[in-house]
Amino acid sequence: MAYDNEVVMRAFRLYAELSLSGVAEKDRLQEYMADDEVRGLVDQFAREVDCVTLSAGDQLYMIPLVRLSPFHVSNDYLKKTYLRAQAVNADLYLLYLTIITFIGAFYDSYQSMEPTRNFIPLDEWTALVHERIETLKEHDPEELKAYEREFSYNWSAIIEKWDSMDDIKETAKRQTGNTISRLSFMDTARRFLLDMQLAEEVGAGELTLTDKASIVVQRYFMELEYNRGILQFLYRFNDEKRAIRERKEEEAYAGDK
Repeated sequence: MAYDNEVVMRAFRLYAELSLSGVAEKDRLQEYMADDEVRGLVDQFAREVDCVTLSAGDQLYMIPLVRLSPFHVSNDYLKKTYLRAQAVNADLYLLYLTIITFIGAFYDSYQSMEPTRNFIPLDEWTALVHERIETLKEHDPEELKAYEREFSYNWSAIIEKWDSMDDIKETAKRQTGNTISRLSFMDTARRFLLDMQLAEEVGAGELTLTDKASIVVQRYFMELEYNRGILQFLYRFNDEKRAIRERKEEEAYAGDK
């Protein structure tokens, strides 16, 4: 299909803006929505770099769909920008887990497509991360290693990193990676989510999902193609335990009658 040069240049300018900052404001969103040809070209440009465009509120976003996309946040960038200079891969794995847990807190452990709460306090988020890690510990060590190969996540390293951190105080056990406290680490995760416009503060120590985050979750995060079954792995074991506990409670109640 042949496009007018003016249409191509408008689409390219919009794509260039998205590629630089990942977001375009209201007037650019209106231009994108109003012209089918411009929208089609911008979407095509985005697909060429393994990204997708989506609108949320009054803004237009371009987000990477795969880790190999040139616009994906690299591990080196995360280490330099959010983690300490001595950070190791275990710090990155733990950061990913905190983000997955944060999103899961709003979606009833990924069982719903719509958020089931309005906000989460930082201390509750921290407690949920601890709960996820305690659940990981309940897996057989050999089984956990098998899951590490399947998902390319070093679950054992996540457990060790979290356990090495002091629960409250800023003093923590020394180890490779210059470990910090749990609260400090959670604050790092908070800053990352705010910077990526995936969360916003609604009160002292309280965070909520942004429109951008909600749309990303609904369209892509729930799909096995993109999350590789990691969500099911993290939450299935806990769901099975809950089902067993509820069944035992029902049996005990029936026995008392």
